[in-house]
Amino acid sequence: MEFLVSWWLLLILLVGLFFVTGVCFKLKSAVSELKSRIRSQSTRYGQITEQFLPLVEAYPWDSKQFRFLGSPIDGIQFEEDKIVLVEFKSSSSQMSTKQRKIKELVEQGKVEFQLIRVG
Repeated sequence: MEFLVSWWLLLILLVGLFFVTGVCFKLKSAVSELKSRIRSQSTRYGQITEQFLPLVEAYPWDSKQFRFLGSPIDGIQFEEDKIVLVEFKSSSSQMSTKQRKIKELVEQGKVEFQLIRVG
């Protein structure tokens, strides 16, 4: 009889373990999905905010001369004596690989103007 009770207890423990493992897996998936949604929402808020940054008082140039691109850089500022490629970043965010490459090309003077006529 004790042998039979031991097997039933073991079976109940194993079923409980599988149940708890399944619940933990579902919780982990839900947390992962929530983190992904939060990151995505943060990115969208950042993209929206970038469009308004040239309008803040701290922006150093005439915001009417700013043109928003969004990607791979945020925009271009047209001044009388220069053209500035502008990338907005908050706190500790870093430039992407593509943005760093654009910065390097500008620093190397590898920027040009092309006139293309059509028709």
